[in-house]
Amino acid sequence: MSSWTTTLKTPVRAIALMASVVAAASAVQAQTKTIYIGMNGGNMERTYSQFVFPAFEKANNVKVVVVPGTSTDILAKAQASKDKAQMQVMTLDDGVMYRAISMGLCEKLKPAAGYSEIPDIAKIKDSAIGLSMGLTGLAYNTKMFADKGWAAPTSWNDLADPKLKGKVVVQSMPASSFGLHAFLMFNRLKGGNEKNVDPAFKAWPTTIGPNVIEYIPNSSKVVEMMQAGDAAIFPYTLTQAELMKSKGIPMEYVAPKEGAVVLMTAMCVLNNNAESELAQKLVEYLVSPEAQALAMENGSYNPVNPKTKLQGKPAEEQNKMNAILKNAVAVDWDVVNADRPEWNKRWNRTVER
Repeated sequence: MSSWTTTLKTPVRAIALMASVVAAASAVQAQTKTIYIGMNGGNMERTYSQFVFPAFEKANNVKVVVVPGTSTDILAKAQASKDKAQMQVMTLDDGVMYRAISMGLCEKLKPAAGYSEIPDIAKIKDSAIGLSMGLTGLAYNTKMFADKGWAAPTSWNDLADPKLKGKVVVQSMPASSFGLHAFLMFNRLKGGNEKNVDPAFKAWPTTIGPNVIEYIPNSSKVVEMMQAGDAAIFPYTLTQAELMKSKGIPMEYVAPKEGAVVLMTAMCVLNNNAESELAQKLVEYLVSPEAQALAMENGSYNPVNPKTKLQGKPAEEQNKMNAILKNAVAVDWDVVNADRPEWNKRWNRTVER
């Protein structure tokens, strides 16, 4: 055999080997599926993408991609493609999830052994289940309160304290559970309930209203306004307050004596999606003790699964959550959602003008 032949065969073999490697890699890549989950961006997207999803992705040869947005954003996206879902799973505030289910956007959850561990308070109409548990109360600027010599807030009625004129920030009720919760608790103080919100609508413009410097669309602006000295107090969750404190923000959370309000982030599998089986498996994984612990340890997302094992500071935070839950208030979302469109119009007309 001549040297020419030997020289020729060597690169031919190398090329053939390289082609087979590329083909194998392509085959593996082709088998990797992508599923999309709608959820809040920022800390939530970071926590789940970096720490929670990887174990599921590895076990199922799948890539989980976050579609970021507020609950109302995600719901709107789901509605826009309801006949052919572009997301497989979505996470929404509990009140918004009730609306999504009533619109027929969620398929029923398939039975799973792990779901028996989850308390009923974290299950919604056999179509959604809790991802994390939150509590809306009051957060306040500890530096400003200390500088002014003010006592820490203790009641939802503190939002109406005259000394706080121009120092209260409230998320807009039509866009936010935080704002809605504050409104409903103030309404209770004025003698109303979910079926009668006239007391709050009548009192708000002359009590809390003058104290509000701005009605904001979402909570991302709160810290900025607080650091600028504009925000002294605002409806907020224990989870977010603890997260901000860990970053050195001078903030503290208070569960008002009338009770904090349960604010659960729930998730469901969307109807008419092409990867229903994988989506159902993802939801089951996300409520497992392992996934719930990762979310709490890396992002302060309080678990709904009581079998989640925590240690150190995460365990302390969870104990605090459990103590507040004993006096927490649960909203009747079926009643609220039936009338909320009219409330939103009335709010825009008489409060946030």
